[in-house]
Amino acid sequence: MDERIDIWDADGNPTGKTALKSEAHREGWYHPTVHVWFYTSDGRVLLQRRAEDKATDPGVWDVSVAGHVGAGESPLEGAVREIREEIGLEVSADQLIPITTVKDSRDHPGGIRDREFRHVYLCRLSQPFGALTPQQSEVAELRLIPLLQFAEETWGLARPGEYVPHGAQYYSRIVKEVKKRL
Repeated sequence: MDERIDIWDADGNPTGKTALKSEAHREGWYHPTVHVWFYTSDGRVLLQRRAEDKATDPGVWDVSVAGHVGAGESPLEGAVREIREEIGLEVSADQLIPITTVKDSRDHPGGIRDREFRHVYLCRLSQPFGALTPQQSEVAELRLIPLLQFAEETWGLARPGEYVPHGAQYYSRIVKEVKKRL
């Protein structure tokens, strides 16, 4: 979906301008996004396999929920909305644990120049897995895997092509943050 998003400068400050997501990607303008990692009390991590028709990283495993922050939204508001849209859960903002903000820059096929400030959150999954309803236009599949398996599969991207290449340091940070909460 080509939504309107806020444009930020290279230091992560709002510019006061908005643009369609497609325009921001074509021009390489920085913008805010969110990642929400769900984990269970027994040490599993929720992953989504991206839909096959996604413009970037189709068909590979990724963060539980990810998306762009809409124009005028805060990252926290965007995260709550994306959770509802992508996996059908209603969560409150106070359930989200902010972890970090990552400045990221990647070029993709088709002229997509993705420049983002990724706001990363954790959230304990307290609902049963069967209660999740993936948004078919975004999410091909959901799965829960043990944290150790996730750590092994993403360490140094031991399985290239199976996960979005966020980098070993990023994935390692997620593993550490989840472990702290178990």
